[in-house]
Amino acid sequence: MATTYLIRTGLLRACPVAALLLSSTAAALPPQDAPASPVQPQGAALAELQTAAPARRITITYTTHDGHRRNAYVQLSADYRPGSNPSIPLVISPHGRAVDGKINTRRWANLPTIGRFAVVSPDGYGRLLPLHSWGYRGQIDDLARMPDVVETGLSWVHIDRSRIYAVGGSMGAQETLLLAAHHPHLLAGAVAVDGPADFALQYRNFPRLECDAECLSSWGHIGLGKQRLARREIGGTPTSAPAKFAARSPLSYASTLAASCIPLQIWWSRTDETVLEPERQSGRLYHTLAELNPNAPIDEYVGDWAHTDAMRPETDLPKMLAGLGLLPAAFEDVEPLAAEHHGPDAAQCNR
Repeated sequence: MATTYLIRTGLLRACPVAALLLSSTAAALPPQDAPASPVQPQGAALAELQTAAPARRITITYTTHDGHRRNAYVQLSADYRPGSNPSIPLVISPHGRAVDGKINTRRWANLPTIGRFAVVSPDGYGRLLPLHSWGYRGQIDDLARMPDVVETGLSWVHIDRSRIYAVGGSMGAQETLLLAAHHPHLLAGAVAVDGPADFALQYRNFPRLECDAECLSSWGHIGLGKQRLARREIGGTPTSAPAKFAARSPLSYASTLAASCIPLQIWWSRTDETVLEPERQSGRLYHTLAELNPNAPIDEYVGDWAHTDAMRPETDLPKMLAGLGLLPAAFEDVEPLAAEHHGPDAAQCNR
């Protein structure tokens, strides 16, 4: 990723919260000599995002589906420890491609402290590759084992098995959706942000990815490099191995997802420069699910942001978590990106 891109998106991530803080502060100031007004719920939520203690992060290890030893990073409320350890919800958070679980923990900041839940970000492993698992079934089954992995690695942590969720962005969104499809009775809710739903389409679009001078020096051409990695991990191309690509595509499991009744949020950006043609990825998935089961509790959020920037504590991750019931309802109004929302008025879906 180019340095200029990092600077640009870093500023974009910081500005929405700063603007919200300034506007909420100004609105909270009473006229001179007027009685003080009570703090509004959104202002209180923003204040808590600024002041809550960072989550504790503990590294544990686990054995993958094929015998590799990998790390998983567990984040807990700052005050959760032996002797003060009730059963708590768990969020399984698969990482994006080319990064590991440790980097994924940066997305969570102090949110586990505010909501008193745990997050586990496993390093994972695909069929052959460690950082480009791209929804391999063994990796998905490893994700499903994370509640046991956490309680085995940290015997004093107690997981509420009725409140297990999955939240991921990019490849992590792809694996979140596949986890919901393959283990529908595991999850109480899920959020998928800017993920590929049709992996064959993603493969064909890889050569269209932009690659500046810094990218070229690291990758040659990033899109062609990603295609080489995908052929190795999957074992062919969409033409030579269509079933293998379909197995890693959430769209292939649309009927299962629609019938599962899992509360699902699908977030996608119209301006995504990593998952190209997002309307044919997340957009198509949402409309397919809504047609298959109009009563399913599936919500779509559409906007214009850099790839996975919606899934950050300073943007709309608090809103996502409030929608799952992991943060207080006031955080549903913390939405710097102002995404368009589409979904059923009142979902009536029986699992």
